[in-house]
Amino acid sequence: MTDKEKTQRACDLCGSSQAVVHLTQVVDNQMTTLHLCQRCAGEKGLHASGPTGNVPLADFLAKLGGEEAKSEGEPRADSSCPFCGLSSANFREMGRLGCPQCYSTFEVHLRGLLRRIHGSTQHVGKIYLPPDPSTTEKEKRLKALRQKLHRAVSLEDFERAAELRDQIRTLEPTP
Repeated sequence: MTDKEKTQRACDLCGSSQAVVHLTQVVDNQMTTLHLCQRCAGEKGLHASGPTGNVPLADFLAKLGGEEAKSEGEPRADSSCPFCGLSSANFREMGRLGCPQCYSTFEVHLRGLLRRIHGSTQHVGKIYLPPDPSTTEKEKRLKALRQKLHRAVSLEDFERAAELRDQIRTLEPTP
């Protein structure tokens, strides 16, 4: 539904006035949308805000980090990245960092933003994928082979130990 269609829609409750509040709720994976007029929204405890338009990310970040920068010891307005020269004011204005060193320079500020946006500074998603699943499997296999090699040597089964040594060498990364 386009913004134009939303603004021309009648209230779902009273049907007489134009809908100005569009409430979308997700309950038990079911999405419902209510289009309410000013009066019906007020009765439900909702208030229509002014038109939001297209708020750029930079404005959004600036609004989120505005007061927080002063309260949590974040970079002052005059701080800047020593590598690229990007100031914290420019970062708030653009919503983008200038170089990889900016992540270190504005780390406290970025942590505050992530905490406000996501509720945490660490990923807590549904699934964690290790950097390379095959690497962890290879490490487990190498560990098991080394244990078998140690046992074979202690039992003086040198033929088996030589086979295990060769298997370990094929799995180990070459320097």
